[in-house]
Parts: sequence; structure tokens; C-alpha cells
Amino acid sequence: MIEMFQEWYENRHQYAKEWKRKNGRKVIGYFCTYVPEEILHAAGILPVRILGSHEPQDMTEPHIFGMFCPFCRDCLAQGLKGRFDYLDGITIAQSCLHIRQTFTSWDLHIPVEYSYYLPMPNRVQSQRALPYLTGELEAFKKSVEGWIGKKISDADLDRAIDIYNTNRRLMKEVYDLRKDDNPPLSGVEAMYMVVSSQMVDKEEHNMILQETLKELKGRKRNGGGERLIIVGSEDDDTEFLKMVESLGAIFVVDDHCTGTRYFWNEVMPGNNRLEAIAKRYIERPPCPSKDWEVRTRIPHIINLAKEYRVKGAIIIQQKFCDPHELDIPAIEKEFKKVGIPTLFLEFDVTVPVGQFKVRVEAFLEMLRQEDLF
Repeated sequence: MIEMFQEWYENRHQYAKEWKRKNGRKVIGYFCTYVPEEILHAAGILPVRILGSHEPQDMTEPHIFGMFCPFCRDCLAQGLKGRFDYLDGITIAQSCLHIRQTFTSWDLHIPVEYSYYLPMPNRVQSQRALPYLTGELEAFKKSVEGWIGKKISDADLDRAIDIYNTNRRLMKEVYDLRKDDNPPLSGVEAMYMVVSSQMVDKEEHNMILQETLKELKGRKRNGGGERLIIVGSEDDDTEFLKMVESLGAIFVVDDHCTGTRYFWNEVMPGNNRLEAIAKRYIERPPCPSKDWEVRTRIPHIINLAKEYRVKGAIIIQQKFCDPHELDIPAIEKEFKKVGIPTLFLEFDVTVPVGQFKVRVEAFLEMLRQEDLF
């Protein structure tokens, strides 16, 4: 069953097209995991996260600055190439300026029937953030209702919240299994699981998750390896994870928007459904653009590292990703305080696997020498 996640990830476009044909409903692309998917699911829409393809391209130069991060340029390239030609709409919740520019360029040059910019507050620690975002979600819901031509009821929202919370709970159960001395799944398998959940119908994903949990509880992997955490910018570079794990290490946890940040906390149901949803997105483990004035993200990462008993941390940053770059010195300092060595790598659209392999081998050798002495 666990292979299904990889199949969904690799055939995401075929899946969405088939879902649309089979269900006769709309598909919307979203650029950031701060988009409240629950509202879209309640409307009967399939939300599909727009990610890159990790292929070299030169299509985006006329549309977006070359010093913007490779992830946002790769995403825009997918639209310009027509890979997402099945989308009926696009949406974004404010996160960083680079991905916002991708949304704006897409909106200008790749026509779709619906687009919506959601002003998600960056200062989520403000007392005004919750009422502000609740109001914005009311406006978003009204806009979606106008687009699909029907009201989204409280019962629709309750069902969507329950389905999404179930998905989060099941993925967290899978992550709990990674605390074992010999985790039953690899880091790349865990990445396929989470990223595919951003692209397929959550009810289908939940069914496969339930079967996967049964499978994993009886599964034995060969070997242990150095336990690693991977932290940083958006990352669905499965080739990098495969390369690291081929060297005998294993990723046991992460702090990515394609990992734990996507599903770590749930919506706590309340009488005001939109306020409950808003609260979840305000209180989720933040990305650096929203982690101020008090830095809550770094203690969360250190707690994950301790909880999953990691021996080393690989910190990655998409080239030119300013929010994550500003966080890295503080993260490295905190890892050093708790005796966890770090390796920093800068990612581009394509990862130089050969160069990175040499650096990762040296890092793992250092960890192994610590075991000897």
C-alpha cells in the first residue's frame, strides 16, 4: 500500500485529470500550505498543491526575477509549460514575496476561470490575527460560493474538518512509528506520503493511510543507520533523500511544509467553523516568514530532534530563500547547544547529487567517528 503514495506523487497530473473527469467537479491549484483547504473540500473542489518538477528550464526569465528562489521559478515554469492545464482556478495565502510573484505571474499569463489571493497575516502572534483571518476566511468562503454557484453549509465544513483532521492524525501515527530504533519506513517513503496528501482526494488518501499503518506495524527494514532530521525551505527533492539514505543513514523526522508543518496540528471544532479553521492555521508550526516576534519554530525543531533521537541535522535552503536563510544561524546555534552536528546545503531547481554526496559522506563519517570515541 505504501507504494501508492509514490505513484500518486509521480502521476499527480493524471490523477487530477481523472478525478475531474470522474467527479465532474472543479480542481484548484494552490501555492502555499497556509491555504485553508478545508473550505475548498467543503465546496466539493479538489485542491492540488502546485510544485516544481526539478527540471532545468529558461521559460520564467521574462516573468520573474532570476534572483527569486528556484522553487517559485520551477512552479511558474510548470504553468507556462501547460502541465497544470486541467486547473479551473488558482489560489494563494500570503507567505513570502517570491511565491506571491509566481501567483501573480500565473494569474496574468496562464488564464484560469477563478483566482483568489487570501491575505493571511504574517504576524500570526498578534492578538488581532485570529479575528482578522476569520474575517478573511468568511470573504474567501463567500467568493468560492459565488464561483461554484452554491452555499457551503456548516455540515459541509464539519465533514471537511473531520476528513482533514483524520488525515493529519493518521500521518502523525505513521510518524510515531519512525521513533522506533529501526523505523519501518524510510525518509523518502514518508516524504511521498505527505506530499501526495497535498495532491489527491483526502478521503482516498485516508483509506490508503489506514492500510499503510497496518502494513507498517508488521514491516521490518534492513539496517538502522544514522538518524537524521532534515529542516528548511520547501523540499520535495526525493532524489536527494534517496541519495542520503543510500549511504546508510535514515531521515526519521523533518521540519518542512512538505512534511510535519503541513499536518502537525488539527482544527479544534467549535461553533464558529471558520474561526476554528483560522485558529489552526495561526497556531500551526510556522514557516520563518510568520515566526516572529517570539521565535517558536526553533524550540519546536529542537524538540522534534530530541523526541526522534536524531544524531545529525541536514539544514537545506532554496537558493535566495531569504526567510529561511535568516533563520539558519539561529537554528545551527541551537543544534550546537544540544550537541547535534549540522550540515548546511543550498538547493537549486536541480540538486547537484554528486557534489552533495561527497559532503554528506564526510558528514556521516564525522557522525560515525563520534560513535567510536
